[in-house]
Amino acid sequence: MRSGVHRKQAPPEQTNAESYYFLKQMQNKTPMVVMLDDGNEVHGWIEWYDKDCIKLNRTEGPNLMLYKHSIRYMFKEEELRQRRRRTRE
Repeated sequence: MRSGVHRKQAPPEQTNAESYYFLKQMQNKTPMVVMLDDGNEVHGWIEWYDKDCIKLNRTEGPNLMLYKHSIRYMFKEEELRQRRRRTRE
């Protein structure tokens, strides 16, 4: 290797972004929409999470423990309401 030439460091494996996001949503009891790989959509707020699962509390229906690998994506329920309002206008 030539002197003075530095290789770019690899990004860290753990950024804590997931942890920060989940903690923020848990503290605020943010209503969430969780889209599952099988096409089902579930609504609730995140009570806790770990490496493999999240526990979703729901007002309509039983609380659920969802494996993270079965989640396609999730977003705040507020965003769904905003999207619906925009399409009506």
